[in-house]
Amino acid sequence: MTKSYPKLSEDLRVRRLQPPAGKINMVLDTDTYNEIDDQFAIVYALLSKDKINLQAIYAAPFHNELSDGPKDGMEKSYDEIIRILEQMNEPAGGFVFRGSEGYLPGPQEPVDSEAARDLIAKAMAAPDDEPLYVVAIAAITNIASAILLEPCIIEKIVVVWLGGHALWWNDTTEFNLKQDVPGAQVLLDCGVPLVLIPVLGVTTSLLTTLPEIDAHVRGKGRIGDFLAERFKNCSDDHFGYSRVIWDISTIAYLLNPAAVSTELVPSPLLTDRVTWSKDSTRHLIRCASFVHRDAVFKDFFRKLAAAAGEQTQIKE
Repeated sequence: MTKSYPKLSEDLRVRRLQPPAGKINMVLDTDTYNEIDDQFAIVYALLSKDKINLQAIYAAPFHNELSDGPKDGMEKSYDEIIRILEQMNEPAGGFVFRGSEGYLPGPQEPVDSEAARDLIAKAMAAPDDEPLYVVAIAAITNIASAILLEPCIIEKIVVVWLGGHALWWNDTTEFNLKQDVPGAQVLLDCGVPLVLIPVLGVTTSLLTTLPEIDAHVRGKGRIGDFLAERFKNCSDDHFGYSRVIWDISTIAYLLNPAAVSTELVPSPLLTDRVTWSKDSTRHLIRCASFVHRDAVFKDFFRKLAAAAGEQTQIKE
């Protein structure tokens, strides 16, 4: 049986999709152990308490060479979240939740978890005029499961998801999206206010190097050293090497929308062949088209230095 979702008016959807102007309530869904960019995104959010009230962090499943399967990836991500919070002297109790142990078996089959249930509770408690921002930088399983378990949350949340490639890319077999295609189809089809931040062709500009990390991250407190070591260890050879810190784009959009160029477009159709298809009659989403790399990293470096009690001398 096809799931029935609440129907948002287009006027409400467009208002929800306006970039936030003030302080927001937010939860973060992350496969933290999968790469090194999730760690940077968590730290960026925690360093931005003037604009972000981070209410919870959810561990998401992932499966690659760093895990034995989705459940193992989720557990390793949970442990990595705890390590980050310890470095920042942030309490983890009642703040970090385990997510799904596997991906959606089908587009109407949620995978129950602590994370999905916590998201439902926090979303339903949100004031009608203050939506909960759900930032997802992993397979969308936890979020899609929560929507399937309690469809009414789409009236209470705005999802910001790093997933898929640019809408003009010849495929969209990006890691987050391809792990759980049914989950991504739920997200794109259910009508939830969605800010989509694609990977290839959009956030590719967020490159950095070990010399830059050593200059502006290492030595900036325990968490700076932690991030610098994670970056250093991601490659055996840093000669002529750079790495994209994709996930910080989602936090940057919420902090400084001018740094992430976006536009309203009809929600794309995700085919079973993992390609984009267009239908101009579908509901609107906000989609990123470009990220201003220097503005994002300057803000992150400044905040990291300030947290370490240092004064920066970065020219505008």
